[in-house]
Amino acid sequence: MSHQNSIEPDKFFDLINDPRRGNRVTRACITIADPESLNFRGQGKTESSPVPVLVKDNIDTVELGNSGGSLALRDVPVQKDAFIVGKLKEKGAVVAGKTNLSEWANFRSTRSVSGWSSAGGLTRNPHALNRTACGSSSGSAAAVAAGYTEMAIGTETDGSIICPSAMNGVVGLKPGVGRVSRGGIIPISGSQDTAGPIARSIASAAWLLSAIEGEDPEDAATLLNEREGADSPEAFLGMRDLRGIRVGVLKKPEGFDPGVLNLYFSRISRIRELGAELIELDGLPGGKELNEAEFTVLLCEFKDDIRDYLSQRRSGSGFADLGDVMAYNTKHAAEVMPFFAQELFEMSWKTSGRADQSYAAARETCARLAVEQGLAAMFAAHTLDTLVMPSNNPAWLIDPVLGDCARGGSSSPAAVSGWPSLTLPMGDLYGLPLGLSLVGKPWSEARLLGIGHCLEKDFQVNTQPGFRPSVFTPDDPGLHPASQAQ
Repeated sequence: MSHQNSIEPDKFFDLINDPRRGNRVTRACITIADPESLNFRGQGKTESSPVPVLVKDNIDTVELGNSGGSLALRDVPVQKDAFIVGKLKEKGAVVAGKTNLSEWANFRSTRSVSGWSSAGGLTRNPHALNRTACGSSSGSAAAVAAGYTEMAIGTETDGSIICPSAMNGVVGLKPGVGRVSRGGIIPISGSQDTAGPIARSIASAAWLLSAIEGEDPEDAATLLNEREGADSPEAFLGMRDLRGIRVGVLKKPEGFDPGVLNLYFSRISRIRELGAELIELDGLPGGKELNEAEFTVLLCEFKDDIRDYLSQRRSGSGFADLGDVMAYNTKHAAEVMPFFAQELFEMSWKTSGRADQSYAAARETCARLAVEQGLAAMFAAHTLDTLVMPSNNPAWLIDPVLGDCARGGSSSPAAVSGWPSLTLPMGDLYGLPLGLSLVGKPWSEARLLGIGHCLEKDFQVNTQPGFRPSVFTPDDPGLHPASQAQ
């Protein structure tokens, strides 16, 4: 079944090979499928046309492998498609390529460069090629923004769908943990990992979620009883206004530039005009204590989960655990670590995994601060349907020497809680896209998509990228005066 907004199959390779705007410019894809094997050539779009979908290269695909962005796994065969890849194929989609990412989903170094991997190079933001595409689902978001495909799959532990989607001016949905299987995806954290859609439109994101969601006997999180009462992802796409919707809004979102806040409050006013009831909130749950607890959880779970993935899914790799990967990186440091090292690997390796004495307490802290005293308490006290926040500041300058200069963001409460969140374009600052984030209760993805669809139709944001070689802003550090903003 052809998705109505998908790229015409016979145009896919023309778009991705365009010398001015194609993959040579953005480095959004690590691998592109063979045109003959997909039988795309000569096909216009019909009801039975295959839907080309790009898939992040930390997801197992037999035909195109799974590198995680690392040279260590680049040539290791994949024996079995990830569960969601099988679901895609059942829906009539084809994996047209694998997208670049921050290597190891941005969990290798404390000073990484988002969008860079040793297997794929540096993904660039098609709105401004000298600015970050964010990460870790950098290539998925950049490819959709560049117009190579209508939709792609990303993954998120904390921010890896929301941030790149927002900074590239596209829609990104992080489903709640359990809605989508993680089977066959290189892990970071069993308690927070999920895969989800990145798309040009809310409708396409809903279609893609409906294609990949489902129970996987090998992923216990997908077998929860709550699934039975969940609405279809496309159930609320007909919402014409927001009457009856209770929206939590932040009085003073922290960490965002004045221009971002001005646009946020303007959009909030418009949400009120669309009929929503706004409830002003003082701030987000969390703070330093939650951040530290989350970090401990990720370090401990990664050590266990990457060992299980390597032994169960990539037994021919020669890597038994994280220590073996670290040894490979050290041996091949010139190719694998030219810009940054593997501090996070080393920190994770020093833990005892889930048996670590710090792990249980950190998990309890996450549950208490993010859920019990955080989102769950906030939603219950105010009977909220959604919480709306800015997604991002403008994309920062790429700096391979100093690494990322990330400021602002609102992904952590939903990420740590395992709740769903959605970002959609709300405008731009200096021509750099800005997103609006919506957080919802578990299994409320359909409601979020419905609200997002209503806002998308009303905002009418122009998200076409200009592929400008460079953009400088008054907020950039260093040598770029305000007069150079363009």
